[in-house]
Amino acid sequence: MKKQRAERNRTISLTETETNLYLSKCVCLTKASALSDITDTIIHGDALNVIEYLPDAFIDLLIVDPPYNLNKTFNNTTFKQMNDTEYAAYTENWILKVKRVLKDTASLYICCDWRTSLIIGSVLQRHFTVQNRITWQREKGRGAKRNWKNSMEDIWFATMSPKSFTFNVDAVKMRRKVIAPYKVDGKPKDWQETEHGNFRDTYPSNFWDDISIPYWAMPENTDHPTQKPEKLIAKLILASSNPGDMVLDPFIGSGTSAVVAKKLNRHYIGIECESEYCALAQKRLEIAETNDEIQGYTDEVFWERNTLALQQKTKAAKQSGQIMLDLSTSEKGRG
Repeated sequence: MKKQRAERNRTISLTETETNLYLSKCVCLTKASALSDITDTIIHGDALNVIEYLPDAFIDLLIVDPPYNLNKTFNNTTFKQMNDTEYAAYTENWILKVKRVLKDTASLYICCDWRTSLIIGSVLQRHFTVQNRITWQREKGRGAKRNWKNSMEDIWFATMSPKSFTFNVDAVKMRRKVIAPYKVDGKPKDWQETEHGNFRDTYPSNFWDDISIPYWAMPENTDHPTQKPEKLIAKLILASSNPGDMVLDPFIGSGTSAVVAKKLNRHYIGIECESEYCALAQKRLEIAETNDEIQGYTDEVFWERNTLALQQKTKAAKQSGQIMLDLSTSEKGRG
């Protein structure tokens, strides 16, 4: 039955005709293919099988959002919870398969919840150099009467090499409001003074509290149950790859990693076993051809969560010619 949606609901959906159309644009890989045939594609298939057909050592950045160790249904596919030993073996299996396709200078990010984080972190240490663990405050989470509400997720950052890897720190700075501005000789030190407030572009930390889970009013939202925000993926791609690099996501779901890679001028390969999600990813990629906005990332700066009102004021001031500032000018700046 087709879902009934509110008039202002912006969730991306598919008709049956669209599903068939977009699915036909995806690739089915049953043998080794030339890199040119799989670059910038969504591959419909089981990642553990598809990876076998990919070339050696050609990926610059790996982004993985694997099934968390929960009983979870993804359209027509259900992931069954395992014990810790089984989940560790499952994790090591796909890690060993995908490691072969990574360059010696590649980086990887693995998403997980707090339970699977303990397992995934341990497995990663056996095969890569673990650089950091990012904690994302996603806000949304079920309340609990006998425990703390679970509103955090981890993202492990690891590299093939201990020292030879990409990290573009200036590309992922955050613009924060300055509460106690400091001046030297009467001039701002490391911050901007504007009529709408004082701001500093700060170095990123491993605690991210500026990103919302996609919801019905956001133009990137889909019906995928565990969709990651474009803003979150943009941080990973900007920090750990360069324009023209190749990004791989073997559990791409509704296509966020591919969409963001496209918007940021990277090449991509996404693998997904669910046909409807493949079609959603393909539709989102088509939308990205004419709209490269990433909500919360504006003028090459990441903004704090819920800064829309300020940015609208800035836009109005710019349009009236009152100020000339390098500040956000659109709704996409909201976190």
